[in-house]
Amino acid sequence: MYPERLLEHFQNPRNVGEIAPPAVMVEVSNPACGDIMRLSARFEGGVAVEVRYKVRGCTASIAAGSALTEWMTGKTRAEIAAFQAAMVDEAVGGLPAESKHAAVLCADAVKALLKRGA
Repeated sequence: MYPERLLEHFQNPRNVGEIAPPAVMVEVSNPACGDIMRLSARFEGGVAVEVRYKVRGCTASIAAGSALTEWMTGKTRAEIAAFQAAMVDEAVGGLPAESKHAAVLCADAVKALLKRGA
């Protein structure tokens, strides 16, 4: 049902946890499915040098969060602002139609993080 890359991110998630202030932290949820993502990032010179996440949700959301943190690390604020849900979908090898909400959760978290001052 799930692509191999997605399962690999789920079974071996990267960058799980939280970063203490002064890192920026946000929490977003998907009211349709109930998944919750907490995303935190520490920036130095406008570059995301450390990104962590926590998810309470389905397999796809956990895997998507892992892929998101890998994608964000080393990116500038401008590069992160260009993030689209399709990028996480591609990074995990393609989300099944019923799991596309996981990519939207990631996009919502990125928007909230940037709005919060990242």
